[in-house]
Amino acid sequence: MAPCPDQAISVHPVILAGGSGTRLWPLSREYFPKPFLNLAGNRSLFQETILRLDGIERVSRPTVVCNEEHRFLVVEQTGEIESPPLSIILEPASRNTAPALTLAALALTGSGAERPDPVMVVLPADHVIKDMPPFRSAVRAGIELAARGSLVTFGIVPRSPKTGYGYVEKGPALDPAAVGSGPFRVSRFIEKPDAPQAESMVRSGRFLWNSGMFVMRASLWLREIEARRPDIFAACRAAHHAGRRDGTFLQPDRNSFEACPADSIDYAVLEKAAGGDAAPESADCVVIQLDAGWSDVGAWSALWEDGARDADGNVKVGDVHAESTANSLLIGTHRLLATVGLEDVIAVETPDAVLVAGRDRVQDVKNIVAALRANGRPEQENPRRVHRPWGSYETVDSGPGFQVKRLTVNPGASLSLQIHHSRSEHWVVVEGTARVTRGHEQLTLGATESIDIPVGVRHRLENPGDVPVKVIEVQSGEYLGEDDIVRVEDRYDRGTPEQPR
Repeated sequence: MAPCPDQAISVHPVILAGGSGTRLWPLSREYFPKPFLNLAGNRSLFQETILRLDGIERVSRPTVVCNEEHRFLVVEQTGEIESPPLSIILEPASRNTAPALTLAALALTGSGAERPDPVMVVLPADHVIKDMPPFRSAVRAGIELAARGSLVTFGIVPRSPKTGYGYVEKGPALDPAAVGSGPFRVSRFIEKPDAPQAESMVRSGRFLWNSGMFVMRASLWLREIEARRPDIFAACRAAHHAGRRDGTFLQPDRNSFEACPADSIDYAVLEKAAGGDAAPESADCVVIQLDAGWSDVGAWSALWEDGARDADGNVKVGDVHAESTANSLLIGTHRLLATVGLEDVIAVETPDAVLVAGRDRVQDVKNIVAALRANGRPEQENPRRVHRPWGSYETVDSGPGFQVKRLTVNPGASLSLQIHHSRSEHWVVVEGTARVTRGHEQLTLGATESIDIPVGVRHRLENPGDVPVKVIEVQSGEYLGEDDIVRVEDRYDRGTPEQPR
């Protein structure tokens, strides 16, 4: 039975931050993927996703679902915007959006005689939305419909016949007096049509882009996923029940979750609900039309299409000089990027990799990432600046038997107490005041002071102050891999030696 619409509504954002963004390489990497990049402003896409819910009534702190490798990125970026999550659910493996949402719904409904049943506002963490008033108005309408028992999705008014998007066909309006604006019952979903079909659908005016954003009661999602994909429901329930909580972090049982089939919210439930494959007491599937400057930034061409172009049709970011260049996206992150005589290209410069591609071939960038992964190349995993829970490090130089890194340790943070079997280290403090443990010694080092850490000696670098500590680290030895670590103590509960630093 649908909940009484007059009762108080508890609204919980569920932020799905598990995307990899391989088509945005070399900026997006395995350990620093698209949601955490600043691609459309001064904040990351993940941060903007959380902040755009400000001003919507009854919205609580978000639940974030992310890969366990990205947990400290979530902590760092939510701290920067002063929006701590209610929970951070750590997926031990990628299984698409339906299992991710099932874990979130299980966490939010809890247990006991009076189980909560919040309305979940489900948002991917890697979208751009430029116009906030219509977005917030649509979310408010979605919350009210979901509170009455509907499965609600948002359809984007199409700007062109895209073949890379799914589409939603509008059925009858819920309110016959508001035929033009909806909301509408969903007639059907269509996945990634070919060009002639997409053109025909857009001309008809009946089709919207499928945004991948949803609103629904947590109990309704659990009921629907159990009825339509009992295998997913059973695996997620087992993973949730056998999991553990560590402060804000919820860690599902690895074995149970890795056994879960992968599927999307759309395929697992919504397409079946809209297509007449009705489970008992099946909910209405409703689409709200949205025209708010939406983009999923799925490829480099999206940044060119949505960016501010100059008189030659170029979008330029960073230190860029373009000579006789037109209709191109040019991004320089580390040094001068200069082009001559180019048209319709994408050029992205980073410290360790440069991408140059035809603007009509950007969907194939994922093939480069797959090849790099197959060949064991590090350029698909980490950017030059690698984030850690204590701060970050950058590799400045390396060669046979040596490596030079620049460490930044955040105020109050600490590296693990650790031992290296194959390398010694030399630390030079450049800024701030560092506390160093070396064997049984504990020393305080200021700017310009240095210390040697021999092979096999326990050591730790800490920042006891309120400003970042910057250190140049020179490693030397027969093996310099990040897995040459034995952790003796670690406040961040990381493994040894599989997870670095």
